Amino acid sequence: MFKILDRYIIRKFLGTYIFAIVLILAITVMFDINEKLDAFLKAPLKATVFDYFLNFLPYFANQFSPLFTFIAVIFFTSKLADNSEIIAMLSSGVSFKRLMVPYMVSAAVIAASTWVLSAYIIPPANIKRLEYTNTYVKNKRVDYGSNIQLMVAPGEIAYMSRFDNTTKTGYRFSLDKFDGKKLVSRLTSTTIKWDTLYQWQVRDYMIRDIEGMTEKITKGSRLDTIIPIEPRDFLISETDHEKMTSPQLQEYIARQKLRGVANIKSFEIENERRYAICAAAFILTLIGMSLSSKKVKGGMGINIGIGLVLSFSYILFTTVTSSFAISGYTSPFVAMWIPNVIYIIIGIVLYRRASAG
Repeated sequence: MFKILDRYIIRKFLGTYIFAIVLILAITVMFDINEKLDAFLKAPLKATVFDYFLNFLPYFANQFSPLFTFIAVIFFTSKLADNSEIIAMLSSGVSFKRLMVPYMVSAAVIAASTWVLSAYIIPPANIKRLEYTNTYVKNKRVDYGSNIQLMVAPGEIAYMSRFDNTTKTGYRFSLDKFDGKKLVSRLTSTTIKWDTLYQWQVRDYMIRDIEGMTEKITKGSRLDTIIPIEPRDFLISETDHEKMTSPQLQEYIARQKLRGVANIKSFEIENERRYAICAAAFILTLIGMSLSSKKVKGGMGINIGIGLVLSFSYILFTTVTSSFAISGYTSPFVAMWIPNVIYIIIGIVLYRRASAG
């Protein structure tokens, strides 16, 4: 059961966390309005408020949840230490290890909230936000592709010389079916048009069925068929990974790997980042509490300064290691978890120093 002290610390922690989010989001909104003022003036006010800002603010808050967590811990713990409250708690018989319990409970609440938001709630909201920015700010849609080749199913290879996403039409299409290394069927068409899901319509087509030394040729002007690919499988933009829930993201990665698609690093990084950012809540809480639990000469400003340096260095380190994964120097898993491993070592060292003192 939580004691009065536990409830007091949890209330202070989460209250400061929410206050930090509100304060920084207010500043962010001001800068964002200044940066995108031209787009906001030409866009409908309703779309700006409900499609953009209503979805941008949770997205931004969740992206920088480790920073907000660290700031909250540093700020309110330094204030407790400055008021000699930490000394009173330890003097009453509460061990440093026991004092860490409500901090970790608060970190668990933040980690769980971060996971639910990043895995299930924010991705659908990002669809509206990104559609708004593509329409009124800067279009980052990928509407065209050329020389597209991928495996649509085991033993089936599709190729298009060009695909236009505005008309959902591909040109010079072919679908080869193999039995081992032996070609058994080949479908070619001048154009192919996507309808819904896996429904495709091929025009001016020819099908060659090969059986040994014989060949059967079928021609026609139109054929409705099912091909298990969609435009999003080969027209990949830099923000597509932000639109998928975690189950959708994992399914997409598995399917693309099976098809031999190479440019899915950003999807793998996003998948690992969602787990790593939850672990970061515990790690940065450990560092922040251990760092600011003692009253220091110069007041809590010193602790806040050190905390900001460490939190920003964590975010910078994560950005650098993710670029290594995109370049192929390391795996997405290693890239996203290296900062956590390094900072957990820092946290353990600081914790031992704080508890020993």
